[in-house]
Amino acid sequence: MDQINQFKGQTRLPKFAVPKRYALTLKPDLSACTYSGTVGIDLWIVHDTKILVLNALELDIHEVWFTNSTGKQVHPSDVVLDKDDELLLLVFDEILSVGEGVLSIMFSGILTDNLIGFYRGTYVSGGEKKNMAATQFEPVEARRCFPCWDEPALKATFKVTVEDAPSELSVLSNMPAISEKFNGHFKTVCFDESPLMSTYLLAVVIGLFDYVEETTADGIKVRAFSPVGKSDATKFALDVAVKSLELYTKYFSMPYSLPKLDMVGLPDFIAGAMENYGLITFRETDLLYDELHSAAANKQRIAVVVAHEVAHQWFGNLVTMEWWTHLWLNEGFATWVSYLATDRLFPEWKVWTQFLQETIDGLSLDALEQSHPIEVEVQHVRLLDEIFDAISYEKGSAVIRMVTDYLGDDVFQKSLSSYMERYACKNAKTDDLWYVLSEESGVPVNRMMDKWTKQKGYPVISVKSKDHILEFEQSQFLSSGLCGDDKWIVPITFALGSYNSCHKFLLETSIQTIDLSQLFHFSDGNSSSFGEKNKEKQDEHLWVKVNVEQTGFYRVKYDEKLLALLTKSIEENCLLPTDRFGMLDDTYALCEACELPLSSLLSLMDVFKKEIDYNVLSRLINISYEVLNISSNAIQSSVNDLKQFFINILRFSTEKLGWDPTSGESHLNALLRGEVFMALATFDHKNTCEEATNRFEKFLDDRNTPFLPADTRKAAYIAVARSANTTNRIGIEYLLKVYRESDAVQEKARILRCMASSPDRDILLEVLNFFLSGEIRDQDIVYGVAAISIEGRETAWRWLQDNWEIIMNKWGTGSLIARFIKGIVMPFCSDEKADEAEAFFETRTRPSFARTLKQSIERIRIKARWVRCIKQEDSLQELIKELACRE
Repeated sequence: MDQINQFKGQTRLPKFAVPKRYALTLKPDLSACTYSGTVGIDLWIVHDTKILVLNALELDIHEVWFTNSTGKQVHPSDVVLDKDDELLLLVFDEILSVGEGVLSIMFSGILTDNLIGFYRGTYVSGGEKKNMAATQFEPVEARRCFPCWDEPALKATFKVTVEDAPSELSVLSNMPAISEKFNGHFKTVCFDESPLMSTYLLAVVIGLFDYVEETTADGIKVRAFSPVGKSDATKFALDVAVKSLELYTKYFSMPYSLPKLDMVGLPDFIAGAMENYGLITFRETDLLYDELHSAAANKQRIAVVVAHEVAHQWFGNLVTMEWWTHLWLNEGFATWVSYLATDRLFPEWKVWTQFLQETIDGLSLDALEQSHPIEVEVQHVRLLDEIFDAISYEKGSAVIRMVTDYLGDDVFQKSLSSYMERYACKNAKTDDLWYVLSEESGVPVNRMMDKWTKQKGYPVISVKSKDHILEFEQSQFLSSGLCGDDKWIVPITFALGSYNSCHKFLLETSIQTIDLSQLFHFSDGNSSSFGEKNKEKQDEHLWVKVNVEQTGFYRVKYDEKLLALLTKSIEENCLLPTDRFGMLDDTYALCEACELPLSSLLSLMDVFKKEIDYNVLSRLINISYEVLNISSNAIQSSVNDLKQFFINILRFSTEKLGWDPTSGESHLNALLRGEVFMALATFDHKNTCEEATNRFEKFLDDRNTPFLPADTRKAAYIAVARSANTTNRIGIEYLLKVYRESDAVQEKARILRCMASSPDRDILLEVLNFFLSGEIRDQDIVYGVAAISIEGRETAWRWLQDNWEIIMNKWGTGSLIARFIKGIVMPFCSDEKADEAEAFFETRTRPSFARTLKQSIERIRIKARWVRCIKQEDSLQELIKELACRE
């Protein structure tokens, strides 16, 4: 027993043996929701050993034997399944000597209902619900399907066979099928052997699909699989995939390494998409595009997600992180390069400006004390789900963008090509990337970037102006208002009165000053003594915008004079949309941290009344939601005035856009129309709600009516939901009717996102119970719990507590449970609610959501502090009333 106990509590497997090849056979029984299997694992025994340790979870092991290089078979004397550490320990009486051998295991398992491992899904055919099967192995769920060395660095090849699959179903895996043998109503499908890859990238799908296909210029067959009858809806995604493959092949100077790429929309799927090598799986909403029922936001989402997953075929699949500590090398890069690809394919979408929406998610999370470094130590694999978060994705991608901006696009691209070539079919760590970038660029990137990935947080740069001297001071930014001691090497950029006068330097100390007299140039390029001729002009008129186009991952706080000049530059339309966005976002963050009063934020927002840029207005709207939430706790009597102020800000864009799209209008206008009218409905704007209700009634009569296109349906659904109450239930009944009758997955998701908008507590409780009824697919509940009305927060919190056991039984084993915490617990704004949440979860916390819970409670306390600060602001309510009265 002692020789077994030594492996308990270890994060990683011992290296007695390493796998080289898996011959895996799976035999599913879709009726019984079970399967059996065999796996033959070609091993290299690294050290003489009597013990083999690999991963297995929730499997029954029936027989095990080891065949050495001479053909001798030995059976283990002891087979131990350790559920806590997810290990299969095999103890042999004789030594397994260094060299080659084959470990053979016969096993069986259950097709789970929790959307991880080898799991059961359902589809409808001929009006009948039937079972299908699919896999989801990332991060560490391959061990739920078959015994394996389930670590990313232990790459091997895979030879997959699926036996006794129903003959009418498609059977897919990472590689092309090389044989298909029928036996009555069943068939056996054998697949070609894969290249070296990690276990989490293996995939099998068994279901009923239609598909469309194209071939790239390099001869790669690309197919997109959809529910039967919906193949046309995959054509957009297919086109993006083909073009992305061709783009990445050139960008990385490295061809796609498999002979085919399949994309499959699954009706039951836990994530948005999964980059399995050669077989990308998707939630249907992120693959299917329907001209009638898909909004512009859906189209863009599909393009970015497809580009993201195709990018993983290089970043993640070909070159794989050595351990989950370096997850950001997968996800941060795939996020960044997906925007690069989408921008190349759809330049009119201006997605690099929209990329800032990603960046702020990283900034928001990383301003918490409960954040974590990009390179995060993983103490137990069940903590992994929680690092698939805004640090690994959004901060990771923003840091990459910052490095790219500093080094230059060409140098960065050349460096990535070298990185790909050096680590193809291998594993890499963060330091490996920095080394290649340093080597190729001649810049000590590793010294500059080390702290950005190894320590959590980021700086706020305080900028002060005195005479012709600018002072830059860095300190760690925390939303709690506490002071952090960490420092960074910060690539600072700033513009002086014009984008023709941009400058950059590395801030390597706490404080650094810049003498503007040495930088200023006239627009004709001739130098002048700034101090003598232009000091007065600078003092009165020259604005300074730091972090030009928001390429740096930091915040900026200006002194009063600089802030006033920048505000005036916004009024005079001197700043680019990216910098207007940055001004808004930094001001909001500083206000939340009680570094600025709410009155400063509201006064800045008032400057944006003539704003027409989608990205700036979208951020303005989201800030309005947050301010409304905090104000409902701090200054309840001013909430209606605040709503009127926000309505006033949107009046110009509302009149410009109108409800009806115009022929040939831009993608960004379509996005903006949806967000503007949704905001007005949320703010209970009378005219908007009346018009939305009228258009919804036309939609009920004719689901193809042009009076309510997909882009504005959420606005209508919110207006209808907010009008429903116990004495007038008709609105909620109609929303349920549309949900039940719709065959479009994006329409269903759209309705679920709006139903909980009702301010009526009884209606909201009915909606929440509907989410648990089994009438919606398990993964779709995240849409509903993410959009609960401010008025319904307390009702939702009580509902969560009352139904916690049911929720944990259904969603507790996967990543979805964290969505309940974020959607229902996190929006509160008082220390009392933080205390309640801590008390409730004291005995109920699990590793899968422990970090999310701590972060959510910290956010509640941050907002509680903000509420106290707002209550102490003099003349705030008078200002709000004045702003509400301005036209």
